[in-house]
Amino acid sequence: MQAVFNWARVGGLKEEFHNSSMLTRIGDIVSVTGHPGRTPSGELSLFATTHMELLSPCLHPPPLEIQHSETRYQNRHVDLMVNPKAMEILRLRSYIIQHLREQLLQRNFLEVQTPIMSGESGGATARPFLTEATAYRGKKLALRIAPELWLKRLVVGGMDRIFEIGTQFRNEGIDATHNPEFTTCEFYQAYASLEDLIKLTEALFLSLANRVRKLKEDKFKNLAQLEISFESPFKRLEFIPALEQAMGRMLPDLDNQAEEDVTRQLLDLMRELDVALPARLTVPRILDKLAGTYLEPLCTEPTFITHHPEALSPLSKSSIRNGRRVTERVELFINGDEIVNAYEEENSPTEQRKKFLTQLGWRDEENSVPDVGNGIDEAYCTALEWGLPPTGGWGLGVDRLCMLFAGVDKINEVLAFGGLRGTVNQGGAHAQKVETKVEEGRESPGELN
Repeated sequence: MQAVFNWARVGGLKEEFHNSSMLTRIGDIVSVTGHPGRTPSGELSLFATTHMELLSPCLHPPPLEIQHSETRYQNRHVDLMVNPKAMEILRLRSYIIQHLREQLLQRNFLEVQTPIMSGESGGATARPFLTEATAYRGKKLALRIAPELWLKRLVVGGMDRIFEIGTQFRNEGIDATHNPEFTTCEFYQAYASLEDLIKLTEALFLSLANRVRKLKEDKFKNLAQLEISFESPFKRLEFIPALEQAMGRMLPDLDNQAEEDVTRQLLDLMRELDVALPARLTVPRILDKLAGTYLEPLCTEPTFITHHPEALSPLSKSSIRNGRRVTERVELFINGDEIVNAYEEENSPTEQRKKFLTQLGWRDEENSVPDVGNGIDEAYCTALEWGLPPTGGWGLGVDRLCMLFAGVDKINEVLAFGGLRGTVNQGGAHAQKVETKVEEGRESPGELN
């Protein structure tokens, strides 16, 4: 808002008037007391009745724009000051998380918090961050890579609808859609089938899309509307038949052959199709690579990939479909990116131990945790012995969800401080000389009004 100062109105010495009204700089935070009104040209203004009070000086000339992306994240406070779109994205993220929470609460889910540090890192296949606690010197503890096993313990205890929105930590690489510290939403519902999870996912995304569309119309004018339909039913692809059709080849028998034979046949298939081999030549990695090459590009519109091979889902319940052993699992992909992973939970302690043992044979440098546990979470398997009811589990990548609805292609944009690179290099090499865009004809950014 414009403030209008007149010496005759505010009184005092002319020198004091000059100092308070003329020596402030762009970016200063000031206090002005007066009466609202309009100038002769009709502009809404505050007509000051006292001298302006400086509350906090800005000692650096604010730029019009920060052009270097790394500089933006290393100096996020400046970026938010001058970049309205960056501020709108973070505000939209807050609304999305709030709406997601409200939708689950309305469905009688209870929000809980589970441990972030423990002696096991289970719940997913990934390399954890390791640390120590003063109370347990010499014992390696892991930051959680997923809250799943903790949440299912609560279901065993009788909490039949629960969810958690929280931070996970995976000691892996950084790219446009991955950050070692990220946010997920997971819920678990006793007696929910795979079809129940699919229908709930469709309802949640339609509700979220409608909410975001309204927010962009009313509040966030710098963010473009998402041109994707979320009307149900979403498209579905069954993993093995869809992959075989897309490749024009049959997969080997994944159930009744030795692992070495399955691996060799899969590698022969990849060479025949001229698909680049994954860095780690295990059955799950190869199947995941084939799916990324042939299935995920088919998932521009909201698409469910269902019934994955058992090798890809060690925590989900298995079944037989078309003579193949698969899992009751579904992933939601949009624009080729995985957004949701859900499945019917394995609730047999005997079967779960077998699957943990099989998973041990596929460890590599990205998911080997020699100093934490023995690869089998015996405490979790013992908890299953008390009776986990048939349960549907659902996990959502909150950061990717926010990327989707904000219309950005980098995870840094939806994180308050731009991910690990920004937080490790706060101020950064560019902090001393911020690369800016300056209006033509101006000598420096500090002269801009």
